[in-house]
Amino acid sequence: MRIAALFVFAATCAIAPATLAVAATTPAFDHEHDPRLQGSYKFNQGGWTYVHLRGTPEQIGFQHGYLLAREIEDNVRVYQVEAPHEVKRDWKFFRDAAQKVLWPHVDPEYQQELKGIADGLQAQGSTLDLWDIVALNGDIELADYYIPWLNAKEGKPNPPGATAPGHCSAFMATGAATKGGKIVMAHSNWTSYAEGERWTVVFDIVPASGQRILMDGLPGVITSQDDFGMNASGMMITETTLPYGTGFDVNGIPEFSRSRKALQYATSIDEYVAFLRKGNNGGYANSWLIGDRKTGEIAYLELGLRHTPLTKKKDGFFVSSNYGADPALIRDDLPGFDPNNQASSMNARHMRALEFVKEHYGQLDTALAQAYLSDHYDTYESKIDPDQRSLCGHVDRAPAGIKEFDYPPFNPAGAVTGKVTDSDMAATLSFIGRAGHPCGESFKAEPFLAAHPEFAWQKPILHDMIAGPWTTFTADEKQPAMAEK
Repeated sequence: MRIAALFVFAATCAIAPATLAVAATTPAFDHEHDPRLQGSYKFNQGGWTYVHLRGTPEQIGFQHGYLLAREIEDNVRVYQVEAPHEVKRDWKFFRDAAQKVLWPHVDPEYQQELKGIADGLQAQGSTLDLWDIVALNGDIELADYYIPWLNAKEGKPNPPGATAPGHCSAFMATGAATKGGKIVMAHSNWTSYAEGERWTVVFDIVPASGQRILMDGLPGVITSQDDFGMNASGMMITETTLPYGTGFDVNGIPEFSRSRKALQYATSIDEYVAFLRKGNNGGYANSWLIGDRKTGEIAYLELGLRHTPLTKKKDGFFVSSNYGADPALIRDDLPGFDPNNQASSMNARHMRALEFVKEHYGQLDTALAQAYLSDHYDTYESKIDPDQRSLCGHVDRAPAGIKEFDYPPFNPAGAVTGKVTDSDMAATLSFIGRAGHPCGESFKAEPFLAAHPEFAWQKPILHDMIAGPWTTFTADEKQPAMAEK
């Protein structure tokens, strides 16, 4: 991609009342005098919903459920529609598994927070309950790891959709690799467009214990889930999914509980890794990129169920595109992954990622990070082609789909957000994000469904995914920042 051709810009949107505080809610509930809502608020900016939460686990949960009640209901509907189509299980199965398999192993602090979300929802008149919320938080683990484990145990065929996916593109660089030697971090979330169009919440969380957190995320989910975030102690984290991850420990701690605890309590790379490894259930196996802005050190953790190799460096970079690196990990945890298949989405993006960061070695900064996430070069075709193999994924334009993950031709999926930051921004808990495709292209549902009626089953949940501007978010932000050029 010719970088000079990319016009990178910051937020230029005009916003109506800056802070949509708790007041714009159901009048039947006396929210103004409920101590659980004290200090919480939300506003919309650049296609994102910014939510400020603070207090005890119960208070944080209640604020979350109350402020985002309609968004959570809408989000749960997506998974209710997708589940029977993709993994041949209905939502009741997920609710039951959430209660019986996940809940007993969730950290007590986060049990309180999850209960708080359900309470906040019900205060807004929602019929969703605790098990809907736990199932939503554990959806990836249950759909892609627990169901295959259960099917194998019961001798049942596993639907192709119940496979650990290979989603997201990312890099982390430091020292000699970057402009000024600071840590630079970039991540694009890859999901179905139905999920991704809703994966646009900025959570600013001030917990009663642990570190303040700024992260992106989904309505109703207590961890980032696509995992882009930072905390007040200097941790900078992101990840991409390990492809074909297999194995699940029903006695382990759910990944959503471990990843939230790591971001909330870790003050060093080693502490972060220890939180992820302790009680590892194998669910949502990822390649984690972890940086410590205090030291300038970055790390790469491949978190499989059986193997969890860790590499650190203070000069250089790590790229991540759902690519397994460790031979033992590939052998035992990713048995379906072929690192030599140049046509695969994972391997082609890995090659392009390496090309990009090597070309710009020593100059990497947040502007180039945005260009990286917006890149459309397909190394297999040796040309610019926004498709399943470009860092900015557009599977809806790919006649081949992604057969490795049961994505049929023209599946409405791909890169749905982009986020970048560096260690200077992280010092103030700040990042730059774009809702929608990082390249700025919007997806329109109606013409797509007209051209591809095979996806008509998604009509109730597939919306337009309008790309917003690159927008800066900072912890404790009370109103949208002034537009920049």
